[in-house]
Amino acid sequence: MSLSILNNVTAMSAENQLTKTNAKLQNTLLQLSSGSKLNSGSDDAAGLSIANGLQANITALTQSASNASNAQGRLQVADGALSQVTSLLNRAVTLATESASDTVSDGSQRAALDNEFASIKSEIDSIGSTTTFNGSAVFQGGSTNYGQVVLSGSGLGTSSAINATKGELDITVTGGSTYKFNASNKDTTVGALITDINSSGDGLVASLNAKGALVVTDTQNRATTAATELAVGAGTTLEAGTDSAAETGANTTDSSTFNVYLSDGTSTGSSTISATLGALSSSNMNGISLSSDNLLSSSSAQTALTDINNAIAQVAALRGTLGASMNRLTAAGNVINTQTTNLTSAEDNVSSADISQQVSSMSEDQVLTQTGISALSQANQMQQMLLKLFQ
Repeated sequence: MSLSILNNVTAMSAENQLTKTNAKLQNTLLQLSSGSKLNSGSDDAAGLSIANGLQANITALTQSASNASNAQGRLQVADGALSQVTSLLNRAVTLATESASDTVSDGSQRAALDNEFASIKSEIDSIGSTTTFNGSAVFQGGSTNYGQVVLSGSGLGTSSAINATKGELDITVTGGSTYKFNASNKDTTVGALITDINSSGDGLVASLNAKGALVVTDTQNRATTAATELAVGAGTTLEAGTDSAAETGANTTDSSTFNVYLSDGTSTGSSTISATLGALSSSNMNGISLSSDNLLSSSSAQTALTDINNAIAQVAALRGTLGASMNRLTAAGNVINTQTTNLTSAEDNVSSADISQQVSSMSEDQVLTQTGISALSQANQMQQMLLKLFQ
């Protein structure tokens, strides 16, 4: 190799290598300061895309866990309110049982019992209207209650007569079973028909609402959608009361469904958990009404006692439904938390810098930088040494 003063190739090579070492050292310092090995698209385009996708999944799942937790809080508020309603109803059982006995006079004593019973109904109304969560009413109506059907008649009482030849009531769970009541016309009054339904063991409870219409409710939560709705069957010929028209039925609209959206940020990883809470009052406790009941006589107290016991059973059934929804939300939350942990670990593997490796690389680059500067200095001095040839 000839010696030349026109181009210092050795210095150029040393400078190029020093530039590469400095760039590598800067990248190492950036990873150490940020903790991430993906600080720009040029670092690892595919890895950056994967990491950003995983971060989106994690963000959606974190919020979904919060959604599930908030929904559990709402259901717990509802369950607590229903627990108090049950306590009030148990007190009403005591009052009705006392009033049903002839050891109580028809005057001031039964009036006092009835006054407390009225107060209990008022408090149930208050619980239904004032129980809120995050500023919205917990018990509100409006949506179709597919598990409850109200018959078309009104103004009925337990003593209302049933047509002697048209007394069959068929209740159908769409896509399921049909239950026949009074098919042999053995029940002559609406009260007897209600007793027949309630004691059938078919999971149905019947009562009269505030307007005197017969209401039938599914206590086994089999009818939750339009495809499985509770309905009056085609075989029904029931004629009750003074009109001569056969009773028809329609689902009530005293329930409200709220949906809990859970997602990992993708359409395939999304789902909705729904919970239904009906309007709550003394005239509607999951289909049972106490609005027309009183304790002013022994017979009316006995009627009230039957309705109160039915109300207790229906409130318990509603609490069981809410409990199932809470358990489902708990399970979903546990799955989401596990999924979040695993995705975070995967995202960490893709994007996080290996600190120990980068510290070693930094030490190496610092040494190479120092030696590169020394080499460049020596290469520059070689040009000066050529001048000695002219001496």
